Amino acid sequence: MPSADRSSIRNCLPRAGELSVEMTRWPSVTESEGEAAFSGRLMELLGATPYFRQHPENLLALDSHGDPARQNVLALVRGNGRRCLVLAGHFDTVSIANYGSLVSLACEPEALTMALIEELSEKTRNPAEDKALADLISGDFLAGRGLLDMKSGLAAGIVALERFADLDELPGNLLFVATPDEENRSRGMRALRDALPAIAEKFDLDIIGGINLDASGDDGDGEEGRAVYLGSVGKFSPFALVAGRPTHAGYAFNGVSAHLIGAEIMRAVETNSALCDEAHGELSPAPVCLEAKDVRYGYEVTTPAHVWLSFNWLTHRRTPEDVLAEFRALAATAMRTALDTQASNAKTFFKRQGSGHAETQEGQVLSYAELRELAVAHGGQAAADRLKALDQSLSGGEDPLSITRQIVTATLTEAGLEGPLVIVGFSTLHYPRVHLDSAGDQGRSFERNMMAAAETCAKRHGTSIKAKQFFAGISDMSFFGHRPGAGQTQLLSDNTPCAAFVDKAPDGLLSFPVVNIGPWGRDYHQKWERVHMPYTFEVLPDVIYEAALTCLAGEG
Repeated sequence: MPSADRSSIRNCLPRAGELSVEMTRWPSVTESEGEAAFSGRLMELLGATPYFRQHPENLLALDSHGDPARQNVLALVRGNGRRCLVLAGHFDTVSIANYGSLVSLACEPEALTMALIEELSEKTRNPAEDKALADLISGDFLAGRGLLDMKSGLAAGIVALERFADLDELPGNLLFVATPDEENRSRGMRALRDALPAIAEKFDLDIIGGINLDASGDDGDGEEGRAVYLGSVGKFSPFALVAGRPTHAGYAFNGVSAHLIGAEIMRAVETNSALCDEAHGELSPAPVCLEAKDVRYGYEVTTPAHVWLSFNWLTHRRTPEDVLAEFRALAATAMRTALDTQASNAKTFFKRQGSGHAETQEGQVLSYAELRELAVAHGGQAAADRLKALDQSLSGGEDPLSITRQIVTATLTEAGLEGPLVIVGFSTLHYPRVHLDSAGDQGRSFERNMMAAAETCAKRHGTSIKAKQFFAGISDMSFFGHRPGAGQTQLLSDNTPCAAFVDKAPDGLLSFPVVNIGPWGRDYHQKWERVHMPYTFEVLPDVIYEAALTCLAGEG
């Protein structure tokens, strides 16, 4: 598409492109009024299509969470028999604040693309900006908040649903679902998961599989982005609250440096490739720190009592027990290293000063579960009640790291413990690792059907679509068709301070194989978020449609 045609881009887009642009123009930042309003707009759009004008009873909106209620939108096209495939994607987006002076255009793809080209053309650019400018000028990419992540995925699913509804003989049933809140704690998908058994019973459906429609990134020619993902990474968020011993800055060796202990934990964990998992020939990303700060309120010439760190640790195979035990061991070694370093420095200092004595410090590492037990033993039921009230008062907040930090700090106070010590646990919702391998023969059959459809479409469009083992972006796929193991729930619950960040899955959930097939582009969540139009608007809807036909017509 020539860049000169940008002003009339919508006039030459296929159906999936039109829908993508239209839905992107409906702002739906997580926790915003736009997110709450999106489901009604989508219901109206779907309700205007020929199939749902004739079958309005198959179009539903189910409350998920929030006030006003965020809703899951469900659109079912009925066919022969009970077999049903589910297409699912989220409609919330991350904040638009990083667009700066272009924030008013963040959800206007055509205008934003032109404005970004102009802005980038007039400035000194870094390599990422050079790539963004080249992409946008090429005519193959279109910018917009949520266009890539992931309203173009929703659009591909809707187009596949419409094509399926137009068949004379429908080989099964196709259910399209759009959910809120993937970007925060997947409350939309988890509400859908919990409601799905009743929905399947109501419509007499046998759900045999699912396709998640989320987006992937590719900094190359798209070969890695054009993919069927057979699994999704697990996400853990281990935290460390470090308690030192405060001292006046002029008497550094009278205390214990919480910062030094925190720095050693950071050095042991941050981008440590030895902590990456390998499974099915693919390596998980290295852990990274999402937040590191001292916990103090106001200025004084005293070293901080507490330092807080929270990490993002993505896994392909590690269990919650594995992660907590390994993180605890790393924290213990780091603390020992820090205490030994401080003792060595103190010895040298006092020797040069000619007076003073360096003390050897001992520290301990506790899990949050152990800390809470000590807090209740120390303060009794009154302490337990205070911690429960704090948890409840904070649970509606939007910043899980801040909420967890406040609860852990309060629990430490209730326990009456002093440093040096480190408390470890999980600071927000765990996203389970999922893969078709856990579905056995059913998963292998589902994979064959998905890849057969991908191969058919790749040949038809003269491109490539590969199988990849793990979707690297944290996504609703972790809760879609997944029934969590009961053994992991208690450890996660006991060591996640805020109850709102514990997935309380009910009994009787459905379990079925799921893959991710979605759009590709670059820089999602960033100012240059952009989608590759030829693949996303033309090839992807075809892949989803063929996958549905192949899956529903098959015996697996």
